[in-house]
Amino acid sequence: MPISPTPRQLLFICSQNRWRSLTAERLFDDHPHYQARSAGTEPGARVRVTAGHLGWADVVFVMEKKHTDILRQKFATELEGKQIINLRIPDKFQFLDAVLQDLLRERLAEHLPAFTAGSN
Repeated sequence: MPISPTPRQLLFICSQNRWRSLTAERLFDDHPHYQARSAGTEPGARVRVTAGHLGWADVVFVMEKKHTDILRQKFATELEGKQIINLRIPDKFQFLDAVLQDLLRERLAEHLPAFTAGSN
């Protein structure tokens, strides 16, 4: 089901912010309707998620349920009123993997009206 009202600022979360969420962020480079950032939940993440990331985002996309659980545990107040969508993408892809990009496009198209499966 599409998100409403139309989000413009998208935050992608995975564990290490090296492969999945960073690939998702790259799909939106120079996109006319969306801005994307990414972060990770683990202490060794490339960019670790902060309250500021969550405050910036209109919607938060996570790769697995465990990411939602971690965010809710650490940032309950910041998540009030925020929609969190689990994309159900396992940690088995490398950065910019073609299969990962296709999977992200497919899963995101149903939630983001201005993002089509063939864009970028």
